[in-house]
Amino acid sequence: MVSPVVKRYLLALDRYKWPSLATLLGVLGISAVVAMQPPPPPQYRAEGVLVQNAPVVALTATGTEVQQRGQGIISEQFLLADVLLEQVSQELERQGMPLEPDTIRDRTTITLESIEGEEAQVQRVKVVFRGANEEQTQLTLSLMFEAMVELSRVTNRARVGAIVTALDERLPAVEADLRAAEQALEAYDRTEGPAIQAALDGSLLGSISGGQQQQRQNQIALAGLDAQIQSLQQRLGLSPGQAFTASALSADPIIAQLRSQILETETQLELLSPTLRESHPTMQELRQNLAAYNALLTERAQEVVGGQDLAALPSVSEVRQNSTLDPARAALANQLVTLSAERAALASQQQVLRVADGQLRQQYSSLPNKQLERDRLAQQVALNQALYDQIQAKRIDAQAAEAETVSSLTVAEPPTVVAQVEPPTNPVVVLVVGGLLGIVAAGAVAFLLDLLDSTARTAEDIQGILTDQDVPVLALVPGLEATSAQGWPILYHPHSPELDVYERLRSSLRRAGSAEAGAAPRVVLVVSSRAGEGKTTTAFNLGIAAARAGRRTLVMEADLRQASCGHRLGVSLGAEAIAEPLHYYGGRQREPIQLAPWVENLYLSPSPGPQPHPAAILESSEMGQFLADARARFDLVLIDAPPLGHSNDALLLGAASDGMLLVTRPGITDKAVLEALLEQLLEN
Repeated sequence: MVSPVVKRYLLALDRYKWPSLATLLGVLGISAVVAMQPPPPPQYRAEGVLVQNAPVVALTATGTEVQQRGQGIISEQFLLADVLLEQVSQELERQGMPLEPDTIRDRTTITLESIEGEEAQVQRVKVVFRGANEEQTQLTLSLMFEAMVELSRVTNRARVGAIVTALDERLPAVEADLRAAEQALEAYDRTEGPAIQAALDGSLLGSISGGQQQQRQNQIALAGLDAQIQSLQQRLGLSPGQAFTASALSADPIIAQLRSQILETETQLELLSPTLRESHPTMQELRQNLAAYNALLTERAQEVVGGQDLAALPSVSEVRQNSTLDPARAALANQLVTLSAERAALASQQQVLRVADGQLRQQYSSLPNKQLERDRLAQQVALNQALYDQIQAKRIDAQAAEAETVSSLTVAEPPTVVAQVEPPTNPVVVLVVGGLLGIVAAGAVAFLLDLLDSTARTAEDIQGILTDQDVPVLALVPGLEATSAQGWPILYHPHSPELDVYERLRSSLRRAGSAEAGAAPRVVLVVSSRAGEGKTTTAFNLGIAAARAGRRTLVMEADLRQASCGHRLGVSLGAEAIAEPLHYYGGRQREPIQLAPWVENLYLSPSPGPQPHPAAILESSEMGQFLADARARFDLVLIDAPPLGHSNDALLLGAASDGMLLVTRPGITDKAVLEALLEQLLEN
C-alpha cells in the first residue's frame, strides 16, 4: 500500500506537471548552454615574495623605534592601498597596458607568513597576481613590488616627520608652563612675605579673641530673649507664627464685622430652628447667608496674612477663634512677634561671627605651610625645566633620524610568471548533471507548490484533521460516475453496487447516534464547508439507501440561497412557492412534501429558493412547525443545509436536528477552513 506522503507527492506531481516540466527544461537548457561554451583562454599567474628588513643598527633611538613600528604595520590593506594601486594603474596606462585599480585589487592575492630568521622573527609576504596577458601580468607585479617598497619607505619617513611635528607643537606649551611656574614662584615671594610677617606680629590672634568675645555676648543675649519668648508663649498658648496670625486677624475691622454678622446669623438660626423646618425659605436664606459669611471670612483671612500661615487655620471656626484677641493679649502677641524678630537678627549675627572666626583660624593654621608651598613651587619649576630639556633632546634625535630612515620591505624573490590552462569541460557530464539537477528542481517545485496549497488532496489529510479534533469518520465514499443522462451521480437503480457504501454510512450514523444519545437519530443535518464537496449528492443517495431499506425517508432542501435540485428525483416546484415561502412551508398552498416517483418510501421537500432573506424563513414559526411534523411522520429526515463556509443558515436548524453529518471531498475541501469550522462547531 502506498504511504500517504508518497501518494500526496504523486498527486502534486500530476497536478503541477507543467511547472515541474518547465523547471526541468529550464535547467536542461542552462546545462546545454554551459556545455556549449568554448574552453576558457589560458590565465597567467605571477608570484613573488617580499620580506621585512631585519632591524638595522641605528644611531638614534627614534630611527630604531620607527623601523620596528614599520615592520608591524605590514598588512593586506596596507599593501593594497588606494594610492599604491592608483600609481601602478597610471604607470601601466603610460606603457600602453591600461588596468583599473579595482581590477588590480581583485586579481591580487596576498599571503602573510611568519618565518624564523637568524636573529629575530621577520614576516614573509607572498604576492600573487593573475592576468590574461603574460607581459602585462609580469609588469603589473613588478610595478606593485616597487610601489610597496617605496610606500613602506615613505610611511617610515612620514612617521619621523610626524614625530618632529608633534614635538614642535608640544614645545611651546611646555616652555609656557615653565615660564608660568617661574612667574608663580616670583609672585608667591612678593605676596606671601608680607602676610607671614603680619601673622608673626600678633594682630591675627587679636582678631580671633575679639570675635570670640562678641560671640559670648550674643549667646547671653539669645538666652535672655529665649526666656522672654518662652514666657510669652506659655501665657498666650501661641507660637510666634500663630501670634502674628492672631494679632493680624484680631486687628482687621472687616474680619470683626464678618464675625459679628456670623454670630448674628447663628443666633437667628438657633432661635428659629425649634419653630421652623429646614426647608422653610427663611431657614434656607439664613443658611445661605451663613455660608457666604464663612467664605468671605476665609478669603479675608487669606488677604490679611498673605496666604502663608493659613495652614494653621484649616476651618472657619479656627479663623474665628484666632481673631478674638482682646487688647491685652494682642499687645502680648505683638511683643512676642517683636522678640522673635530680635532673636532671629542675633542668631544671624552669631552665624556671621562663627564663619569669620573659622576663616581667621584657617588662615592662622595655614601660616606654617607657607614655606612648604614655596618649596612646592620651586619643585614645579624644576620639573618643568627637566621636561623642556627632554623634549629638546628628543627633537634633535628625531631630526637626525630622518637621514637614516629606510623601507621596512625588500624583494626576496622577484616576480615569476606561470601559465595556467584549465582542462575542458565534458559536455556529456554537464548535461547529465544538469538533468539530475533539473529532476530535483522539478520535484522541489511541485513539493513547494503543494505546500503552498491549503486544499486537502487526499482522504488521509482530511482523516488526520478529523482525528485531531476527535470527530468520528462514518464512511469513505468513492467517486461516483454519472448515472443519468444529465450527469448526476444519483443511485436510481436498486441494484447499484454503490448503495452498499451508503447503507454502511446509514448504519454508522445510527450506531453513532445510539452511542451518544441512546437512540438512532431521526433528524440529521447534512452540511459541508464549501460548495462542490458532494453534500447534496450525499443527502440524496443516503435518502435513497434508507428508503430502499424500508424506512420512510424525507430529504429536505434547506439551502434557500440556491434553486431546488428536486428535478434530479423527478420532483418539481411551483412558482407560487418561491413567491410565498412561508405559505409554502405552512401548507397553505400545496403539500410541501412530495413523493419521489422513482424510489419507494422516499419523499422530498424542494427548496423554494433562491430567497433574499433565507435566515428569516429558517427562523419562522412555519419552519419550526414543518420540522416538528416531519419528525413525527418520517423515520429519517435528512436536511440538506447550505455550506457553512458561506453562511450560518445551517446553524439555525441545529436545534431542530439530532446530529450533524459533515461531508468533505479531497481536492475540494480547504484544510484551514475545515479546521476553523470544526473548532466553531465543537465550541457551540
